[in-house]
Amino acid sequence: MFGFISRNMLTGMITILPVVLTFYLLYWLAVSAESVLGGIIRDALPQALYWPGMGVVAGLVILFLIGMLMHAYVVRSLFTKLEELFSYLPVVKPVYRAMKDFFEYFSPNKEQEFDQVVAVTLGEMKLIGFITQNQTEKLPSGFNDEQSVLVYLPLSYMIGGYAVLVPRSAVSSLDMTMEEAMRFTLTAGVTTMEARKTVKREKTQVE
Repeated sequence: MFGFISRNMLTGMITILPVVLTFYLLYWLAVSAESVLGGIIRDALPQALYWPGMGVVAGLVILFLIGMLMHAYVVRSLFTKLEELFSYLPVVKPVYRAMKDFFEYFSPNKEQEFDQVVAVTLGEMKLIGFITQNQTEKLPSGFNDEQSVLVYLPLSYMIGGYAVLVPRSAVSSLDMTMEEAMRFTLTAGVTTMEARKTVKREKTQVE
């Protein structure tokens, strides 16, 4: 009886926790934007012209404008110079670099470079991974075997994973997007491919 209750409670937690965390993150971002930008707007505009939510709208507009400006060569150059300043700060440099590399991995501009979802064969086992580097000249000395590629193997139910150098012969492509493979791996297979199959069926019916 206790096991039955525990299993159902665990199932309920796994089901509701991603939804709660997603909404909480969005709520935190909205509240932060409204608190900071909304305060600036309240000080700059007459009280009668201010309405709740202007800080959130201003935050979205700022993000959009920054994204647009980053396409300009001059802005990219200035931003690169700013990043170089961080390389002289002992504490800030490793933290900033690690965060930047992590978010660049999921950047839309990097999608074509990092969308190689593969199955890595290790003996009789197969693991889902992502090819992060297949150019040997970009790998450290002693870790740049021309017959191998660098693959990231994420861990389930936790943040982290392993970057391993594996033979190219042990890697085979999978018909999965990076988002699908990451979600499937992080949930240890609890998230199935049914949603993708449903979308494909709907597209076929429309065509």
